Amino acid sequence: MDASKKEPSVQSNAMRPHVSSIGFAIFVAINATQIWGGVFPFLPQSFQTDDVTILFYLAQSLAYFAAYVVSAIGAYFIPQATRRMLVGLVTALVFIGSSSVIAAMYVPSLTLELVVAGAVFLGVGCAGMYMLWQRCFASMSADEGNMRLALGTAAASVIYLSLHAVPIALTAFLLPIVMLPLCSLALTLSVREMEFDQAMFEDVPREHAQVYAHLLKDSWTSAAAIGALAFAAGLARGIAVLEGSLASTVNVASMIGALVAALALVAAWRLRSLRFSINSAYVTAYPFIAACLLVFPFMQNDAGLTLFAGLTHTAFTLAVMVMMMQCAQISRDRGINPVFIYGFFGSVAYGVQSVGFLLGWFARDLPVHSMKQVGFLSLLAMFVLGMVLFAATGLRRPSPVGQVEFINTDAFKRTARRTEWKMETTDKASGSGMPRAVSRDDGPPEESVADSRPGTSEKWRRDDDWGDRVITDRISKQCLVLQQEYGLSTRETEVCEAIARGLSMATIAERLFISENTVRTHSRHIYAKLDIHSRQELGAMLQEM
Repeated sequence: MDASKKEPSVQSNAMRPHVSSIGFAIFVAINATQIWGGVFPFLPQSFQTDDVTILFYLAQSLAYFAAYVVSAIGAYFIPQATRRMLVGLVTALVFIGSSSVIAAMYVPSLTLELVVAGAVFLGVGCAGMYMLWQRCFASMSADEGNMRLALGTAAASVIYLSLHAVPIALTAFLLPIVMLPLCSLALTLSVREMEFDQAMFEDVPREHAQVYAHLLKDSWTSAAAIGALAFAAGLARGIAVLEGSLASTVNVASMIGALVAALALVAAWRLRSLRFSINSAYVTAYPFIAACLLVFPFMQNDAGLTLFAGLTHTAFTLAVMVMMMQCAQISRDRGINPVFIYGFFGSVAYGVQSVGFLLGWFARDLPVHSMKQVGFLSLLAMFVLGMVLFAATGLRRPSPVGQVEFINTDAFKRTARRTEWKMETTDKASGSGMPRAVSRDDGPPEESVADSRPGTSEKWRRDDDWGDRVITDRISKQCLVLQQEYGLSTRETEVCEAIARGLSMATIAERLFISENTVRTHSRHIYAKLDIHSRQELGAMLQEM
């Protein structure tokens, strides 16, 4: 039952450059030029008048928001038509948007009209492109999808920073004429490798309304955390919208932050398994963000404002990467349409960011009892971030959803040695024997997979790389051993345990709030990883342990 010899090749494959990583890197680099407005970082400053800049930012933000809302609704009611629309239009929309902004420089009589049109096309096109890449990464295994996304983010930073070495006169044309076609080609090649025989692609959401309703109930705190960071970034964007030098500084800072974070994530995964979510990352980062927001108002000149804008937008850039990973995990775990879940998170993020942008813009000339501008923004951002922190930690909330997993099998084995000792100690102390793995005909046992959740009576709890699931008996332990030896995800381990207990597909689906088709997909992946073909063979494997 030793699969350790295969695992290093899995990790090595995830680390290799891939067309999906390269294509995503090119897209993120293109999109990074639009963080502060279209291809503005590479267009003459004389063109960037106040009216042009403000209209572009506002139209682009609203277009982003509308695109995600419409895509989420479309993915729920007409998933196939929505997918065809995304595939057929997004590249053309990005090209038309970039061309419109460039054309605005040469047609003075239509400058504002072309700028607004370019902003709308770019907003809708880039949002659609994000969702296509989301589908691609969600279709992969967690290790492959997450690692390619992280490597693509790191490479995007390098590409973006390299663009500053290209003459400005060439860069604006380089993006739509060269980089965009390369991105589209990479996406097309990546789609050919997608596994469409999965519940997330076969699912018709409206036929499983209860599953989707439960998902939204579980996801609201994560969406609120993303929204809080987006709000802070929107404030910075609104206050700095007319400061060309500040915008450039923030762009560079955001990309450098993304580079460092992505490489740190890859390095950490090489050392141990990682398991985190938007909520856990938000709670961890909040003290640092809060400390910075308290210090910025006391800085001289415009240093505080610059650092405020850089910090908030860097945090949001990193949050988008984690959001993509978590949304992909939700799609895998629950068989949820990837466009729907990412559309939901994206609509919250960019809708709230638009509100922050408007408030930041109006706050430029708003006197607040002689308070410095950056002081007012910091207090406002602190309030929103603090309220979300309270919602994420101080309220009774649903169980975690879609935790991101980077499975390092070598780290699992180190933990397993400690775990085995704890198992033996627990068994000797309790005098418990090994219950057999039940078959389907045995009927539901007294303890189900639902009984192994936090909050129930616990006999022993996993630690370190095992996560925080409660172990109740020998079957729980056996399934976790399978997880560490064969690289099962947390949701696959839950389904594996439920199958081992003899629960039917319908019962598993009901207790895990997923469709039966999703359960079948998970069981197929489990059997493939274990190299077995039925629950009877699974029972026999557990009996031999």
